[in-house]
Amino acid sequence: MSRKQWTVSLYLLFVAMTLGAVLVLGIFVTSVIFHSDAILTNVLLDRYNEGQLMAEIFRRFSYWGYFMVAVVSLFELSEYKNGRRDNITILSASVTIATLLLFNAVYTPKIIEMQAMGVEATQSEAFASLHSASEIDFKVLAVALGVLFLRRMQLMFVGKN
Repeated sequence: MSRKQWTVSLYLLFVAMTLGAVLVLGIFVTSVIFHSDAILTNVLLDRYNEGQLMAEIFRRFSYWGYFMVAVVSLFELSEYKNGRRDNITILSASVTIATLLLFNAVYTPKIIEMQAMGVEATQSEAFASLHSASEIDFKVLAVALGVLFLRRMQLMFVGKN
């Protein structure tokens, strides 16, 4: 296997890991955290405490997210510089970078900041709007990662059409 094939394979692994993390966080972790009353018998968490747990999980995920912003940026810029340009990968990589940065640098810190203001702040319309926007951002991220992964796989094994 050539150095280029190893690089692309490692890149695909990282993109797939990130997509897996986004799906696991969005599907499994949130449903468990926000339905803790159905799982826990002696300890009941209110919505505010569940939100604090979820925010901490997303805060920790943001470290991986920033790492992936660098990985995707460097890899795709290298591909572009070396003349291996593809509109689908450029678009999906750009959306991936933008949504990761929005989620990590805007939504997660603002949600944590509002949580620090207390329960009342998390019950406001501003918090609901912010939270809704972060959910949409996370869904767009999942789609962009999926498209990026599938297109890079196609280019690796089939070649550019």
